[in-house]
This record gives sequence, structure tokens and C-alpha cells, in this order.
Amino acid sequence: MEPGSRRQRQEAAEYYRGHRVPQRMEEALNALFPRRPADLYGELANYFSKFSNAPVICKLVGRKVLDGVGQPTLEVEISCTVKNYEKRICSIVMSSHSQIPENALPEPTDEKERNDSVNAAVEWVNESLNTMLRDLQPTDQRKIDKMLGEYFTKKVEEKKEIQKQEEAAAEATLDLTSCTPSATALPGEKKAAKPGKKAAVAERTIPPADPPESVLSGSLAIGGTSLAVAKAGATISHIPLYLHVALLKHDQNSPREMALPLPMVTLLNCEKISPAKLKLVKEVLLIPPVQLSLRQGIERVLDIQKEMLRLLESPGKEQPSPQPADSKKGTRKKAPPRALKRISHLGCLITGFDNIEQPLLLVQTACHNIGLELGTDMYVAINCAAHELMDYVKGKYEISTGTFKSPDEMVDMYVELINKFPFIIALIDPLRKEDRQWSNVCRALGSKCYLIAEDAATCISRLKTDRNVNIPTCSGVVLKYNQTKVSDLIELSGLLEGQRQITLLGSPGGESCDDSLVDLAVGLGARFLKLGGLSRGERVTKYNRLLAIEEELAKNRTLREANLEFLVFADESQPEKHLPAVLPPSKQDPLPPQLPASPAGSQPACSAPGERRT
Repeated sequence: MEPGSRRQRQEAAEYYRGHRVPQRMEEALNALFPRRPADLYGELANYFSKFSNAPVICKLVGRKVLDGVGQPTLEVEISCTVKNYEKRICSIVMSSHSQIPENALPEPTDEKERNDSVNAAVEWVNESLNTMLRDLQPTDQRKIDKMLGEYFTKKVEEKKEIQKQEEAAAEATLDLTSCTPSATALPGEKKAAKPGKKAAVAERTIPPADPPESVLSGSLAIGGTSLAVAKAGATISHIPLYLHVALLKHDQNSPREMALPLPMVTLLNCEKISPAKLKLVKEVLLIPPVQLSLRQGIERVLDIQKEMLRLLESPGKEQPSPQPADSKKGTRKKAPPRALKRISHLGCLITGFDNIEQPLLLVQTACHNIGLELGTDMYVAINCAAHELMDYVKGKYEISTGTFKSPDEMVDMYVELINKFPFIIALIDPLRKEDRQWSNVCRALGSKCYLIAEDAATCISRLKTDRNVNIPTCSGVVLKYNQTKVSDLIELSGLLEGQRQITLLGSPGGESCDDSLVDLAVGLGARFLKLGGLSRGERVTKYNRLLAIEEELAKNRTLREANLEFLVFADESQPEKHLPAVLPPSKQDPLPPQLPASPAGSQPACSAPGERRT
């Protein structure tokens, strides 16, 4: 044998012995021989795979794609080095969270901003983030999210510096032109003299609207990359995303049981344009009782939806409407306006009404016709979207065409509404975030329904760094994930847990077919999940994912029974900080379906839909 060949064999033997290959090969052969597997080499591959290096990120790809309403959004794809080969692991498509009115084209300015933001996000992913995250393990979510946060902070500082330079340049230009006579009206001219009108506006006591929060162009890349990393980590760990998120939340301690969030299913999308007069109600949503499984609840919602469609396709006929308990029996209501034969981008029917009672009586009639009773067999939530109704000249909300109410009058109206229709167990955005009457409506109705802040809690993400952020008093907060890192969502849910009930919300305007939102909601332990209606593929995909998770948890005997209770908020004489904002699950039997209020100041004892059975 040639000396070179002998030396090479010695080097090979040392190399393999250094990696304990002979020892592990012997262990594998001894372990597999008694079993005599049909696929011997497959078993050997499985055996040795546990000794391989952990997969690491090798490539991030950002793409500009379209969401469910044809608006641009971001897709992030992750590839990892797995056993020395590059392998595509997963991809996610973000929701754009754009507010798009029905039958309206996006404004050119908004469309340009959206395109610029997505283009910037794609650039961030393909260039900076692709380089920054290379060779990191996707299972190390906190480390990666910390790096993403630092990168975002750097981008914000760069943007501020650019703005300072632009402002300095603008001031210099202004100084050069300051001696030029101004063409604006001088004091004392007609244009400046409308004291009566200005005085009337000044008398209004409503707080002005907060300026909209600026969103850094490209920031979609941060939330998108973080979510893609979480999904890649789950894929590599061979566990579902919801369990991966739950492990991250509980420091890798697997929860014994997990509860599904209750779905808020959009039944009607109420138009706010002529000839409809009602402006207050944006969405009418159904919440199945927790005595039902998710599958049973969705089937019941579909039955109600079919009956609703039948009623709305019968124009001009008077429908007998079940009335509240205090009304006279046998009265007949005029049929509501006929629904347009269209499906909203929310995946539900579009129609309009003249007053707030019409949609509620319509739903009540549909349930009655198929043998269901609201308040027992199904519950209702209303998305008021009050921030869209404020007339800042009058200082009041325009709840219907020509009808205005002050914030205090809104509270009285909601109290009357819930007393008349006790099957309503949730109001979303009943007031603007600037209104001081949130505490009033919570004290009046907190024991009867959930008061949920969505638009009123847009600054919730800042709660992680600033505990003094002004979040209105409420019993629920909607968390949005499109520009938030997974680690931040986990931390926020921890801060809110035991204080408020949280909801992760799919975009009302531009949802995608990505179903990661559902896994996030389950993994974080959200109380509600608002996905839109039971139409359109991008909506139904998420309901199907939720059904699959329910089936999996039930099969593994890890599906926990849900039990929700309302909160009796403190009276003015009692400090609110002594009361928890969310109650621990109760072991008692569900209370009667009418959801009666507990006496003011007593301990929270009013249960909502009861317990979920598997």
C-alpha cells in the first residue's frame, strides 16, 4: 500500500472516531436488529438524524403579493440548511389591515403609500434581514426578535434624522422667502371673522381626536419575518405552530390543556350610505354558546345565515319579529331593507338599515324561524366603530342620518339597548379612545357584556415599553399582529392576562389565505377570535384551521373547557385597581341565558356562554 493512501486511511479513521461514528453505528445496528424494520435504511436515517446539526437559516425571500381584496402585501419565505442541504421550510403572507369601504376605490395617495410600504418591506427582507439572520436557528425566537427590534429602532432613528434635515431645509427656504408679502387674509378681513361659528366649536367639550400614529414604511417586514421564523421553528420542531407559540409563552413548559378562542362570526356588514340611515352598526356578529363544540357552533351560524338570506330575499313582506319581553305580543315590524346580493370583503352579507333595532330583530326572527332563541342558543356582538361617526363640528356622534348623540348620551343609549336586547354580550369600540366615558359605560354594562377596544387600543403595542400608555377602561383589547413581533405579542398577552381579555383579529380589509393567525390566537390563549364571515376563501380557510385544531386537541385529550365571565367594574367610590379585569375560570354551572347583572359593587359572578364540551 502506498504511503499516501495509508496516511489518508489513518486520517479517515481518526476523523470518524473523533465523531464517534463507529460507536454510534454499532449502537444503531444493535438497536435495530431485534426490530428488523421493513425500511432498514429509513430507520438508520432516522436514528442518525438526531446527531445532525440543528437547522439554521440560510435564506430569506420577500415578495410583493396580493391579499384577498387585491391589495399589495408581503410574503416572507424562509429556507434553512438542513443536513447540509438548502431546504425551503415555510412562508407566510401578512394581512394588510387596510380599511376599505364597500364599492370604494382606494385613494391614490393611500394606494401609493401602501405600495411604497410593501416595496420597502420586500427590500428590508431581501437585503438587510436576509444577511442579519443568516446562520441563526429559527427556534431561537427571542434572540431573533431582539435583533429585529434593534434593526427597527435603527430604521426609526434614521427616519427621524431625515425628517430633521428636511425640516431644517424647509426653515431655511422659509427664511429666504419671509420678506415676500403674504397672500393670506389679514386680521380683520372677512375670512378671519366668523366669531359665532368658532365660539360654537370652542364650546364643545369632547377631547380632540389623537393624531394618527405614523407607521414607518417597511415595518411590515418586522412582523412578517418574526411570524415566518416562528412558523419555521414549529416546522423544524415537528409541532404545530399553536403549540410552538404556547411553549414560547410558558418558557418551554407544555401546557396540559388548551382552550379554543370563541369565534365572533360576522353575519351582517351594515352599509352606511344612502338609502340606509343607520350609521352606528358596522358589523353584526354571532357568538356560539360555549356548551357547543366549535363545529356545532359554526353549523348553527350557517343555519342562521341561510334563514337570514331567505328573509332578505323576500322584499315587501312583513316578517313577524320576536319582541323583547316588555313589548306587546303580536305586533308586526316593517320588513328591513332588502339586502344587496353581494358578499362583503368580510365574507358576509351586505345590507343597510334605518335604525339599530332592525338588524337585531331580523336576527331574532331568523333564529325564531329555525327554533333557536337568542340569549340561549346564540349570542350577538356589535361592532359600533364609533370612531367613524364623530362629527367634530357638532361635537357629537351621528348614529343615524340627522340623529346626533353626545358621548354621555351614547352611554345611556347602550344601557337601554342592552337592557332591551340582553342577548348582546359584546360591544366593540362603543366610543372613541379619547372619550372619558369608557369608565361610565363599563360600570353600567361591564356585568352584562364585554366592552372591547379595537381602534381605541391601537397604541396597545407601546404598553410593553411604556406602562403609562392611555388605554381606555375596558374588558377586552384587540391585538393586531401585522407589525408586531411574536415575542412582543407573547409579552403583551402576559401583561393583559388577568386584567383584560384579548382578541387577535384578522384584517377587516385585506386578509390573506395564510392561517397563522388562528395558531397565534390559540397559542396565546386569546378569549375571542374575529375572523369575518363564513364566505370567501381567505376567511373560511381560518375557520377550517380552527376546526382542525379543535379536533387535534380533543383527540389528544388536551382541549380545556372554556368558561367566560363578565366583570362588575368598580363604582366611582371604589378604586378600580382592586378589581381584576378578567376573572379566573369558574367551576360553577353556567347561569341562566339572560345573563343578569350582579348588584353593583359585588364580586363578578355573571357567566356568559357557559362551558364548552368536547
